[in-house]
Amino acid sequence: MKRLPEEYALDPVLFAREALGFAPDAKQELVLNPSIHRGLLNCSRQWGKSTLTALKAVHWAWFRPGSNILIVSPTERQSGEFVEKARDFVAALGERPRGDGHNRVSIRLPNGSRIVGLPGERAKVRGFSKVSLMLIDEAAEVSDHAYLSVRPMLAMGGPRGGQLWLMSTPEGQRGFFWKAWAEGNLKWTRISVTALENARFSKEFLEDERAELGERMFRQEYLCEFVDRSDAMFSDADIEACISDDIPTLW
Repeated sequence: MKRLPEEYALDPVLFAREALGFAPDAKQELVLNPSIHRGLLNCSRQWGKSTLTALKAVHWAWFRPGSNILIVSPTERQSGEFVEKARDFVAALGERPRGDGHNRVSIRLPNGSRIVGLPGERAKVRGFSKVSLMLIDEAAEVSDHAYLSVRPMLAMGGPRGGQLWLMSTPEGQRGFFWKAWAEGNLKWTRISVTALENARFSKEFLEDERAELGERMFRQEYLCEFVDRSDAMFSDADIEACISDDIPTLW
């Protein structure tokens, strides 16, 4: 592997700027912060969370030999898109990306680190251990069962267990992503980025989207609000109250 300056290992922002030509803004720098053990990223569409966290995964894999980094997305296609972004970063560092020989959506570096992408289906996410960094993309669309299945994989990933990041645009007041944001303990670092903070969105575009989507969907997709579905017979909170983890799931 190409030898990079030692200061890059401790400073992923410097690594992003100088090694990859990626200039993060203030909130993107916070996501790259390696000291955050539990992170929640609640952001609008098209903010670039997948690109940013793919960069985070590559930095982690490059400077921590033998690491297992797991990407969980709602579908294999989405995991594949995420890992493809990581491949581009690896290639930009002068390393030819290769699979790990076991998982279809994966990268293995010569230092033994792996980046593996999985769909958020409970039956397909078991069998991994010593995960030092787990990134759950579009977390609002991943099932609670899949989330509960992957969390134990962090147990042996470091002195405090592996690091965990949940990233998503909201999708109602339900599921583990909403619970962590609204009710989670203080160990979570919460980062919110609305479309109003994204310079790539023009005022005219956002006005058109508000008119086209309606107020509820606009608030969810662009203002990062956890809103109930207005056309539902029951609220998300009512549905959530009827669900019991004590009743086994029928497969």
